[in-house]
Amino acid sequence: MSYLENVVIPFIGTIQLTDVLDVAIVAVIIYHIMKFIRRTRAMQLLKGVGILLVVMYVSEWLQLNVINFILLNTMQVGVTALLIVFQPELRRALEHMGRSKLSGILSFEEPKSVADLVDEVCIAMASCAKTKTGALIVFERKSGLSDILTGGTVLNAEVSSEVLENIFVPNTPLHDGAVIIRNEKIYMAATVLPLSSNKNLSKEFGTRHRAALGISELSDCVSLVVSEETGKISAMINGDMIRNLSISSLSQLLNKVLSTESEEKTGPSKFFNFKGRAKA
Repeated sequence: MSYLENVVIPFIGTIQLTDVLDVAIVAVIIYHIMKFIRRTRAMQLLKGVGILLVVMYVSEWLQLNVINFILLNTMQVGVTALLIVFQPELRRALEHMGRSKLSGILSFEEPKSVADLVDEVCIAMASCAKTKTGALIVFERKSGLSDILTGGTVLNAEVSSEVLENIFVPNTPLHDGAVIIRNEKIYMAATVLPLSSNKNLSKEFGTRHRAALGISELSDCVSLVVSEETGKISAMINGDMIRNLSISSLSQLLNKVLSTESEEKTGPSKFFNFKGRAKA
């Protein structure tokens, strides 16, 4: 009680409305910075920097002088190095800030459930497979894709089977390229992806399959392809290709991989036969 009367209560009495507003603005800025960083591969780089900082303080505590000297001198130029490494992300962040409306900045909208998302995507993939309509869909996960993608049209649309089917209709403006699903929404369409660097990939695979495999080699995304020649569905994860998926198998795979609860559990290789995997 003495502590409350002498310290806490007098401190609370000094708090003004401007202090609350100041803290709230800083909290919103930090939230959106972290939200933006999660969309790019910068998050992995920041984790690496954090590990180096921990190692530096531990080495100082354990008196590992050589390691501490190297890390300490490395960190002295760390700020300049970070500005150089994160230059594309910083530019995109400023551009995004300039384009954003106040309502978008203050938005804390809840995403669509994974099950509903998977259902809509599977319906669209089934329709494309039936009509042998070529399709390429990429699910962004922990590793952001903003610094990998080229071109495309931003949609920010709700995921629905009708929208996805319409995008891939031949000879329409957005059919040629990939659809990017970010935060349970159709973020972008007609996006160009990097092709796979696997030189031993079979020549039977066209540009769609090579692009889907290429993006999966560079990030932890999940990419889906419908072949316009055969109508068969393939999925690419971590540089591996799972071919000839049925709709039920595709649904199980997506629910397993995209579910928040299972991200750290065993991957899909435990649940699916990889006989159709593209061999290096």
